[in-house]
Amino acid sequence: MTDFSWHKRLGARDRALFHFAATQHWPAAEAVLPRLSRAANHGALWFAAATAMGATRSPRARPLLDAVPLVRQVKRRPITTSFPSGHAASAAAFVTGVALESREWGAALAPVGFSVAASRVYTGVHYPGDVVAGAALGVGAALAVRGLVPTRTQLPPPGRPHADAPALPAGRDLVVVANRASGTALAKAALVRAELPLAEVVECDPDDLPATLEKAAGRSRVLGVCGGDGTVNLAASVAARLGVPLAVFPGGTLNHFALDLGIKEVQDTCRALASGDAVRVDLGRFRPGPDGADAGYFLNTFSLGVYPELVPVRERWSPRIGSWAAGILGSYEVLRGERPLRADPGGRRPALWLLFAGNCVYQRLGPAPARRFDLADGLLDVRAVRGGRLPGLRLLAAALAGPLHRSPVHTSRRMARLRIPGLALGTSLAYDGEVAAISGELTVDKLPEALTVYRPQVRP
Repeated sequence: MTDFSWHKRLGARDRALFHFAATQHWPAAEAVLPRLSRAANHGALWFAAATAMGATRSPRARPLLDAVPLVRQVKRRPITTSFPSGHAASAAAFVTGVALESREWGAALAPVGFSVAASRVYTGVHYPGDVVAGAALGVGAALAVRGLVPTRTQLPPPGRPHADAPALPAGRDLVVVANRASGTALAKAALVRAELPLAEVVECDPDDLPATLEKAAGRSRVLGVCGGDGTVNLAASVAARLGVPLAVFPGGTLNHFALDLGIKEVQDTCRALASGDAVRVDLGRFRPGPDGADAGYFLNTFSLGVYPELVPVRERWSPRIGSWAAGILGSYEVLRGERPLRADPGGRRPALWLLFAGNCVYQRLGPAPARRFDLADGLLDVRAVRGGRLPGLRLLAAALAGPLHRSPVHTSRRMARLRIPGLALGTSLAYDGEVAAISGELTVDKLPEALTVYRPQVRP
């Protein structure tokens, strides 16, 4: 048996030294060290030091090429200073960033990154110290970015509470409806057929989705859906109303709901179906008046104001230039506008540029709210942007400078119910990427744990 006594002695000595340091009174250190520690967060101190060093010291000349064979020398010798190596910094930053997301890809790219760094010495462009310093800066930059935008492995496991759901080996008693018009739905539907040979997969056009989903839910133990967030929204409404568990296969462009469940690929849902692993999630609801019967539902977000104006622009341009480029174009169109949300005609409330309600609380992942870790918290994540002079551009500037909650035009609240009076006729609203019109009074609330949905078991 291995003797771990040395390890225990080392740990005891370490704790004793910590206790000694904690119980000492060092007046000079107490004024300096805590501030110094905070200054070093995310490598800020070292970046500042490197900038100062670069600004104050004499530039370092490139190595002499006398000893480097002509055949190994680069054709165009750089005229910039030698220290540090930019090639080594970019290679180290890229490989480190990839490795933080995928160890396998990181291991595959590490030899390439090392070779790029080594080539700078081999060709006589840099001294070895330049390459080492550049690589250190690259690794530090990647780790600093990771502190601002965590990787998926750093996020807590999604979904709770656990729900009882039938295990369906090979997809028996499962009917999956795939939307032909959704992103990659048809390709993903083919994967579903291969992974779940006993499942029934039905492909349909968008206009036939409501009726097809109703029929599928009526003849299956579990309703499956393959498409984007709008398609999943329709399926969730049907499944919740009929009390049927839902299996989501991501087949859209963004797949927000699936990602918040921990589902990235078709195989994730297949694994959950085989083991019967599922959770209960909340369903957001909006309806006219305090007790309106004609309700709509949302799994992700509901919004009023400029975002509903963005959606038609994005949908119009997506087939031509792609979803991401179309989203940027739509954002430009609404960010330059100053059109306030016309609500409460009496003028008792300030004009709004955007009103957003998330189904459950969104957590910050970088400068803006992006992910949900609990899909059954019973809360609406309500955020508003006040109108005024170019509020969109002011909000964008605040997002680039730091967390959105610091912006003077942005406010946020967490609540279970929201009443919005006095909406003007023809006011547009958006929910899970879909757009509709509303007027008068609107109530937004929650149906807690209304939907059972399959979610893959979190792997240790």
